[in-house]
Amino acid sequence: MTTTYQLHYWPTIQGRGEFVRLALEAAGANYVDVARLPESKGGGESALGDRLDDPEIVRPSFAPPFLIDGDIVVGQTAAILLYLGPRLGLAGVGESDGLWTHQLQLTIADVVAEAHDTHHPISTGAYYEDQRDAAVQRARAFREERIPKFLNWFERVLQRNPAGSSHLVGDVLTYADLSLFQLVEGLRYAFPKAAGRALADTPLVEKLHDNVRRRERVHDYLQSPRRIAFNEDGIFRRYAELDA
Repeated sequence: MTTTYQLHYWPTIQGRGEFVRLALEAAGANYVDVARLPESKGGGESALGDRLDDPEIVRPSFAPPFLIDGDIVVGQTAAILLYLGPRLGLAGVGESDGLWTHQLQLTIADVVAEAHDTHHPISTGAYYEDQRDAAVQRARAFREERIPKFLNWFERVLQRNPAGSSHLVGDVLTYADLSLFQLVEGLRYAFPKAAGRALADTPLVEKLHDNVRRRERVHDYLQSPRRIAFNEDGIFRRYAELDA
């Protein structure tokens, strides 16, 4: 029997759920993006909230995304990918590769959190406009220090890969490659000037990004309506005053 995974995430943003979507799409997995279904079919944001609060789930997720596979419910992007990776053939070969792939994903999660905090540096519950001055300061440090530091580290990972610089782990596609692709996409959207400068100094990262984009299933997904466009409700938000 073919597994059909249930992905539960906000239906109008890429956000953290996009890292899971990319893995599912690249592997050609059967999945349902539940909240994007019509309400008549059990979808919509209200249904997502109901599932988060479902008292029948004894190990509830704190927030989306979470994945349901039969009786198993997994929350947190990195944990979902740790679970899916071996099942989708996206975690390298053996335990060592799997742990390294997971470590790479956790580092990507760190960058994503810092990118989010550039536009909400004080409170996630306050509007961007109410913390704009702090955001400008936070974004400057992110642009000038953190983006280069993270991308340079991934460049070194690619340089030191004994199997070659085409992948982060061994000589096969992993969910870490897909997630680095998404990270670059997000940085280019939110910080086109700063990301352009950093990528000019990390050609292997840029090449990996371009190679992932050209993969048939990824390319087809990016061209499909299943790919939600970046917008100013997600993690990566474009505010001109935060980029320079």
